[in-house]
Amino acid sequence: MAEGPRRTEGRGGVRLADLRGHNTALVLDLARGAGREGISRPELALRTGLTVQAVSKITGRLREAGLLTAAGRRESTGGKPATALRLVREAVQALGVHLDRDGVLVVRTDLTGRALARRRVRLDLGRGAGEVVDLVAGAMADVLAGAGGGGEAGGGVADGHGGAGGVPETGARPAGGAGVRPAREAGARPAGETGGAPLVLGAGLAAPGPLDHRTGVLHKVSGFPGLDGLPLAAALAERLGLPVVLDKDTNAAALGRALAGDARAFAYLHLGTGLGAGLVLDGRLYRGPRTGAGELGHQVVRLDGPPCVCGNRGCVEALCLAALAAGDTGEAARVLGTAAANLVGLLDVELILLGGHRIAATPEAFLRGVAAALDARASRTGTEPVRVRVAEGAGAAEAAGGGDQVIAEGAAQLVLAPLFGRLPAEE
Repeated sequence: MAEGPRRTEGRGGVRLADLRGHNTALVLDLARGAGREGISRPELALRTGLTVQAVSKITGRLREAGLLTAAGRRESTGGKPATALRLVREAVQALGVHLDRDGVLVVRTDLTGRALARRRVRLDLGRGAGEVVDLVAGAMADVLAGAGGGGEAGGGVADGHGGAGGVPETGARPAGGAGVRPAREAGARPAGETGGAPLVLGAGLAAPGPLDHRTGVLHKVSGFPGLDGLPLAAALAERLGLPVVLDKDTNAAALGRALAGDARAFAYLHLGTGLGAGLVLDGRLYRGPRTGAGELGHQVVRLDGPPCVCGNRGCVEALCLAALAAGDTGEAARVLGTAAANLVGLLDVELILLGGHRIAATPEAFLRGVAAALDARASRTGTEPVRVRVAEGAGAAEAAGGGDQVIAEGAAQLVLAPLFGRLPAEE
C-alpha cells in the first residue's frame, strides 16, 4: 500500500499535516465557499465560533502551506481594514476514476473539485484482473504525469468536453510511475502561488458493484466473475504510490451531488452498461452495511421476463437494456420510471436524478417516461409529485460511454471532501 500523497514533477511544499484537524476543515470549507472574493479572519471567527487568535493561527499555517492567500482588503468600518483570504485551488489536487464495463475515465481536479484534465481509455472488464489493473493504472499515470500542465492528459480538459480536443480511446501505457514522485512532507513554498508542484492527495476510484468500500475489494461484478476478490484499491495504490479509495460508481455520483446541495433525500439512477442507484438519505450517503444498497437494476419487476446477467429473470436492468437494444427508448423509460416510483414509495426521496450514457443519448425521452410514472404514483397517493431531472454534468458528451464525468468527479470527492469536513456518509 502507498504511504501517502504524491507530488507531481517539480518542487512543492504543501504538507499533509497542514490539512488535518476539525477546526482547519471548518476554515477551509468557509474559504472554499467564499470563492475568489475571500473571507476575513473576523468573519471566520464569527462563523466558526473560534477566537480570532485561534483563527489567526490556523490561517497563518494554511498561508504558509500555500492553501490560502490574500484576496484584497475589506472596506474599513473603523480601524485597519481586514485582509480577505481565499483558497488557492491549485495547491492540492486529486484524481477521480470511473471504471466502467467498457472503459475507464480519469479526471484530475483542483481543491474545489473542478476538473483540470481527463483521459478516457477503452477496455473490456472481462479480459482479466491483470489487464484491468494495467490499463487503469496506465491511464492514471498518464494524468498524473501531466498534472503540472502540458501534454495530452494534463493540458486542459480533453475528450470533447469543452476543452483541448479528443483523447484517444485505444490503449494506455502500463503504469510505471513516470512523471510522478513521492511527496516530501518537509517542503518549501507551495503550489499555485509560487510555481511549485501541487500535492496530489490520492485517487477516488468508482467501480461497478458489488464491492467492499472499506477493504477496497471487488466482489462478484455482474457478468465478470473473474474479478471476484480483486483488491483493486491496493493494487493501484501499490502501482502508483498513491492512496486509493474505492466505492461503487453510483455512490460516488450521489456523493458529488450531495456535496453540491441537490437535495437531502434523493436517488441518483445511472443507466449505462448496467443500472444502479446511489442513495442520499437525510443528507448522508447510504451505502448499507455491506456496500450493497442501491442495486436497483436487479430488482425483479417481471417474473417471466428475460434472463439477467445476475442470474435472475425480469430484472429492471435486463428489461431496460433489452428495450434499448430493440430501439424502444419509450419502453426503457417506462420501465425505469416504474422502478423509480417503487423506490420513491419505499424511501420517500424528494428528487430523482438521472445519469449515464444511455440517459445522455436521449435525455428528454427518459425524463418524460420517469416523470409520468412518478406523477401517476402521486395521483394515486394524493401526494406532491417527486421531482426528476438529469444530473448536472451528465450531458450528451457521455453518450459514447467508456466512463462518466459525473461519477469520476464524484470519485475525486472521496479524497477531497474530508479536507473540508464534508463527507456525508454513514460509517
